[in-house]
Amino acid sequence: MSTFPLTIVTPDGLLFEGEAERLRVRTIEGDVCILARHIDYATALGMGEAAVTIDGKVRRAACMGGLLSVTGGRVSLVPTTFEWADQIDAPRAQRAKERAETLLANRAKMSDREFRLAEARLKRALVRLHVGQ
Repeated sequence: MSTFPLTIVTPDGLLFEGEAERLRVRTIEGDVCILARHIDYATALGMGEAAVTIDGKVRRAACMGGLLSVTGGRVSLVPTTFEWADQIDAPRAQRAKERAETLLANRAKMSDREFRLAEARLKRALVRLHVGQ
């Protein structure tokens, strides 16, 4: 299968730089799959699972927020948060899920901003739990 140069970099630093066969990520408009020779493209990332195929093997990750760009055949993934499945701390994600659910149970006492933040925390925890399984 053909490959393309892929760079994954977060605010914490470079996570991957090399050749990939396929990249699937969640954008703000839904899932997208990038293959070699993809047209130039740019979009904002949503919150969900990412899958990178390297040497025929799929590596899954939790990917949240940021930007995906394809320019001249080179693919740059610049997420706010990116955690490979084997690096996800499932007990920590479970605790975060439970804390967010507790906060959301008291919706009547929350401002709209507090509600949106708690909802985002819950979504992030659920993505991490799903990918980490």
